[in-house]
Amino acid sequence: MPPMQAASVIPGKILVPIDFSSSSHQALEAATELAEKFGSKLYLLHVVPEYPGYALPESVSQQSIISDGRQKAEEHFEVSMAGLKTRGIEASAHVEVGSDVAGTILDAIDREHIDLAVITTHGHSGWYPQVFGSVAEKVTRLVQCPVLLLRTSKPESSAKTSYSGMMEWW
Repeated sequence: MPPMQAASVIPGKILVPIDFSSSSHQALEAATELAEKFGSKLYLLHVVPEYPGYALPESVSQQSIISDGRQKAEEHFEVSMAGLKTRGIEASAHVEVGSDVAGTILDAIDREHIDLAVITTHGHSGWYPQVFGSVAEKVTRLVQCPVLLLRTSKPESSAKTSYSGMMEWW
């Protein structure tokens, strides 16, 4: 009988979905600590939501909303990547567009052969989770790799909060 091959529990590649909320800030901090300890590579992913079929004013196009969201995410990621570089963490930042945020995250996990996903329970709030369900819940239910689900408090507002002892990631 051949010896069984044990799967490694040390993640080589960690995906962190980022929506630039205080909760995703905490997820990036936790993932960075794991990457430092295990020598893992971080894969940062921001999904610009696409809502086809929604009526928009004539002066606003779906493409302009997507383009603006992509540009802002790339600007934030420049700060994140500089911070990771100073800490010696190998990382890549990606901005994708999708009508199903959780589905886009799951596709990236499969495509990029992710070993661990680090996600929080509360990102940006509003009507989306009430209508479509939590992104974290969907990812946790459907993902094929291990997930580190960090329970974070529900944000009271979108106001910037201070992070004592934590790096400013964006």
